[in-house]
Amino acid sequence: MDLNYSQEESAFRDEVRGWLKANLPQDLRQKIANYEELGRDDLLRWHRILAKKGWVAPAWPKEWGGTDWNVVQRYIFEEECGFAGTPPLIPFGLAMCGPVLLRFGTPEQKKGTWCSATSSRRSAALPAPRR
Repeated sequence: MDLNYSQEESAFRDEVRGWLKANLPQDLRQKIANYEELGRDDLLRWHRILAKKGWVAPAWPKEWGGTDWNVVQRYIFEEECGFAGTPPLIPFGLAMCGPVLLRFGTPEQKKGTWCSATSSRRSAALPAPRR
């Protein structure tokens, strides 16, 4: 059994590593490295950066703003985020609410009335403001 990454997976790892190096703000990297508290604005800023690239929802299908990555690609992404010292993805919307709504939600809910999870303007962790 060969557990090494394939050439395609290694190329993907290099792409993720390079993008994180170029796009992770130094102040966020320093906060993580120094075990400083991350505020809401720090987490939202990181979500917006990832959303702009289309990487804020690694486990979601592409039609809902996700990446459509396979499990190895998601693992590589998580591993590289750890190596780079990125802030964590906020799991509430991405791993809890979002998947439930994508599976069981009404068409209106799926259109994003609850949250524009993968939008660069909002975070997957926060519900849309009430009007």
